[in-house]
Amino acid sequence: MAKPMHDTPMLDQLESGPWPSFISGIKRLAQDNDMMVDLLGQLETSYQTRKGYWKGGTVGVIGYGGGVIPRFTELKNADGTAKFPDAAEFHTIRIMPPPGLHYDTGTLRKMCDIWEKYGSGMICAHGQSGDIMFQGCTSDNVQPFFDEINEMGFDMGGAGPSVRTAMSCVGAARCEQSCFDEGKVMRTLINNTLDDLHRPALPYKMKYKVSGCPNDCMNSIQRADFSVIGTWRDDMKVDQAEV
Repeated sequence: MAKPMHDTPMLDQLESGPWPSFISGIKRLAQDNDMMVDLLGQLETSYQTRKGYWKGGTVGVIGYGGGVIPRFTELKNADGTAKFPDAAEFHTIRIMPPPGLHYDTGTLRKMCDIWEKYGSGMICAHGQSGDIMFQGCTSDNVQPFFDEINEMGFDMGGAGPSVRTAMSCVGAARCEQSCFDEGKVMRTLINNTLDDLHRPALPYKMKYKVSGCPNDCMNSIQRADFSVIGTWRDDMKVDQAEV
């Protein structure tokens, strides 16, 4: 059982509507995790004051210059100690997905077990970046968490002014509209840009996404700087008997 919850009247209102609330999810994790209890305390303070209290910094793993998003609290007591000490460090670690976003349940369960061992238990699935976002880790636990995830065969995603994590659609693995080998193209791109992904050296971020056909399920035209989209190169084929 975690420590007692803070009073969070404003956050509680977010649970009163008809839709699922992210606050309910955090409270569920807070039942067994002191970090999440103090996260709710800091978030309530932000809602009351309309200010953010996270600052950045430098946190990483050996050999990498990116992939970790550092967050340190700025809410301090008069003596300089953190007002919410268990959430004083709340770093996010980005882990690169496989092509086509293919996982089996055993892999996901093992990831969750590792994260509960080292972090808050809060996970954000694929979105704009394509990464799995493991949110809520102390500086001391970043390296051991990554070491165990890396042993599973997964690598750090991109963050900062770098080549960002790539995404490819499910493509030829399941889709009849696929016009090329999406997984192979994504792997080729990653292998040729990996140094720029792990060691930020660009003026700004750069993203690429791979879609197997003009349906563009990865939304690469809108969400990427470098779009790879499969197209049909022959004359249109029409089965007149079916028509």
